[in-house]
Amino acid sequence: MTLLYGDALSEAFDHGSTAYDRLVSASPGYHAHLRRSARRLGLPEEGSGLRVLDLGCGTGASTAALLAAAPRARITGVDASAGMLERAEAKSWPRGVDFAHLPVEELAGRLEAGSFDAVFAGYLFRNLTDPDEALDTVRGLLVPGGRLAVHEYTLDGSPLHRAVWNAVCSLIIQPAGRLTGDADLYRHLRNSVARFDTAPAFAQRLRRAGFADVRVLPLPGWQTGITHTFVGRTAVVPGVRA
Repeated sequence: MTLLYGDALSEAFDHGSTAYDRLVSASPGYHAHLRRSARRLGLPEEGSGLRVLDLGCGTGASTAALLAAAPRARITGVDASAGMLERAEAKSWPRGVDFAHLPVEELAGRLEAGSFDAVFAGYLFRNLTDPDEALDTVRGLLVPGGRLAVHEYTLDGSPLHRAVWNAVCSLIIQPAGRLTGDADLYRHLRNSVARFDTAPAFAQRLRRAGFADVRVLPLPGWQTGITHTFVGRTAVVPGVRA
């Protein structure tokens, strides 16, 4: 069960970027689920005056979801794949949206502590070599009381839902990946989900990382029990307005 990490995964996403939007658009609920998870950040006043980090923005699907939920926020999308980021930057965006080629491992050295009011991460943490270190970095980038929403493939532990995931991968996802010449990337997708935390385990990981008010929220359709939204907050410092 070989997984891709670091440069190898970035290169696989670079190659897969040309067909990525077309493939995910064929997935029922893909964009609607991202928009639902973005709304679950609960950003007030359409995000007016707020700074939001779109972590692992890919080709910009999560950025578009954030814009739908908070059209007045300032959004910075970052990704480790130059190819995916090029696709995102080529799209039309309003003022207040910008992108940077920036792996998670370099965030702490490139972005100021406490520089974001919210962080959104879509389909990211199972692809990292050290998700705990990444969560520590994210917590440091957030203001006191800052909000985090993670949208991720995390099986709920049910044998039925694991079987559904494996069937969808075998019959749809991996054959599509082979047709586009990205067999390794979509094999990684299947295996990374199988190897990663269950939803309860990832919620516990968030709590260990210092996030409070952690909730696990399901998503509808075929991804029930397979994809979840996780929301939480950083601690509020007494005397500091969140």
